[in-house]
Amino acid sequence: QVQLVESGGGLVQAGGSLRLSCAASGRALSKHALGWFRQAPGKEREFVAAVNWLFGDTRYADSVKGRSTISRDKARNTMYLQMNSLKPEDTAVYYCSAVAVGGSHTPAAAAEYNYWGQGTQVTVSS
Repeated sequence: QVQLVESGGGLVQAGGSLRLSCAASGRALSKHALGWFRQAPGKEREFVAAVNWLFGDTRYADSVKGRSTISRDKARNTMYLQMNSLKPEDTAVYYCSAVAVGGSHTPAAAAEYNYWGQGTQVTVSS
């Protein structure tokens, strides 16, 4: 079992920045991928970014590429998502997720992830 707790959400003006954190506990993460997904009201959950815990491979959704950076702190068992140049369309509940993977696999499909946090609200005002 992997437990995930997100933090760092809040209200920010367009053009501002936020750093989301995801603290993981439970099983060792050495062979896991961790991801960020978001869900806006009335919309489906969508992929934001993911990182392979062991190899460090990353991938991003086109909508956040160039504006966001995903990283992990192995010592703290914590994943981060630094988001810059935020837009009103970034408003959503952001979820942290995890899945055991082989090699450097870094999935972007929500269906592949089996551990989820409770989410943290990000609201970007125009």
